[in-house]
Amino acid sequence: MQRAAILFAALSTLLAGAAPPGWQPVAFREEIRPNFRHEPAGGRNNAESLIIETDARDGLDGAWKRSFPVQGGSWYKFSVWRKTSGTDYPQQCSAITVYWQDDNGKSVLDDRKLVENYLTKHTPAAPPEYPVDTATGPDGWTEVTGLWQAPGGSKAASIEMHGRWAANARFSFSAPAFVKAEPPAPRIVRLATVHHRPLTGKTAAEKREQFAPLVAEAARRKSDLVVLGETLTYAWAGKTPAEAAEPIPGPTTDYFAALSKQHNLYIVAGIFEKDTYKVYNTAVLLTPEGTIGGKYRKVTLPDSEAASGVVPGTDFPVFKTRFGIVGMMICYDGFFPEVARELSKNGAEIIAWPVWGCNPELAKARAAENHVYMVSSTYEDTSSNWMLSAVWDQTGKTIGLAKDWGSVAVAEVDLSETTRWRVLGDFRSKLEYHVPMAPAAPLWNQKAPKVVPWQNPSKGSVIP
Repeated sequence: MQRAAILFAALSTLLAGAAPPGWQPVAFREEIRPNFRHEPAGGRNNAESLIIETDARDGLDGAWKRSFPVQGGSWYKFSVWRKTSGTDYPQQCSAITVYWQDDNGKSVLDDRKLVENYLTKHTPAAPPEYPVDTATGPDGWTEVTGLWQAPGGSKAASIEMHGRWAANARFSFSAPAFVKAEPPAPRIVRLATVHHRPLTGKTAAEKREQFAPLVAEAARRKSDLVVLGETLTYAWAGKTPAEAAEPIPGPTTDYFAALSKQHNLYIVAGIFEKDTYKVYNTAVLLTPEGTIGGKYRKVTLPDSEAASGVVPGTDFPVFKTRFGIVGMMICYDGFFPEVARELSKNGAEIIAWPVWGCNPELAKARAAENHVYMVSSTYEDTSSNWMLSAVWDQTGKTIGLAKDWGSVAVAEVDLSETTRWRVLGDFRSKLEYHVPMAPAAPLWNQKAPKVVPWQNPSKGSVIP
């Protein structure tokens, strides 16, 4: 049996063709081994391509594998172009992993900076790294890249490019490269939150003008982004959402856009938006150029807003700024992990969160489970323990807190730094690989996926 397996592996290698030097096809078990091929001109821009194909069986798993010599403590960059067919889950089914190893091919200790206060008695072996999708061209090829510092004891990096799980699928990898690189340049960002209730005034102008000195204070403290409250022209104005709503662009976004330009920073402000006959609860990103950088319409609506004729949004946009990618969510969104997750999957590094009130423990969870910075601005008093005007880091730790009314909190972060956990490693890079392979919850105006009842074969019962 063992000899047959060896012969089968050798035959598979032969059938794979003359692969590029160092690359070899491997499988965890021969019974789940897919087909491997090499095409000298089948890759992107007619470059060579390493191919994995599965048959009609699901659950197959194989990888193209190669080891590269490394020097512990140095930085390395991996890149490859990937193209898939036959699966709706290319990241999960064509995962790429990088293992740090010693001279004997064993895992090395992770001596890089790790999250403190968790698993403190655990001796951490360096977990695998996961390069991430960066761009997909019109030709259907997706660039996948990663930049890492090798742990101190590393002598080799073992790379595996998988094709797995999906039946009748094809996974192509073109122009793989692993080279020594420079460490990433710091991306220092100062994130600010405002803790203010616009209790006085009835007009939109009276409401928004109360925030001007607080934005100025955030600017004085060299903030790059400042987050204001939810529906700030509506709060305590004695109006209905429809009465308080205004178009975007409109007077309030014009006002905050001018403040953004004056102070050379980004502002996120919440208002009720009027679009034809519809009213949305909207957060708007204003830019240092004095323009609207983007808007997000609240997807999850509490009873009070739905009963007032407010309409939910349907998507999760993110926006490129001069320091990184920003997403926005609003108040009730915090109770639903799907909102922050979708923003994170779309690339958000920071989520700005105008929020009337929510469970602050959920703020920690949304930050930690998605490895994003959360910046909230609330109308709740800190004594209520219902919400905070705060900044949370990627581990869920509060790193900035505005306790008093009319105050501003600022936290400085470096978006270039990788947050590494013992055992988990860089969890953010794993999100697109490990997120469940299931259709996202359908939006309110989309057709729900068909649900197939589960059949208990032992009893013949059907559970809907």
